[in-house]
Amino acid sequence: MATGSTGTYTAKLTDGPLEGKTITTPFLESGDPQPRLEIPADSGAKRYLYSRGSGLEFGSSDHPDRPTAVDYRYLEALFD
Repeated sequence: MATGSTGTYTAKLTDGPLEGKTITTPFLESGDPQPRLEIPADSGAKRYLYSRGSGLEFGSSDHPDRPTAVDYRYLEALFD
């Protein structure tokens, strides 16, 4: 994924087919975490849709007001 000019954070996938995995994703231009993530499956014909949860983690960073990790919950699989 591209690393926008506003930095990145860790998306923690808390359930569903990718439970326990993490990915690095860019903040929105506003500096907020992404509201939803579409993650391609290995097969390429399917994507997993995850929605931002309420869990946030803060650590040392250049922007102490931004989370370093955000929880995401599984919504559904999308097929091409």
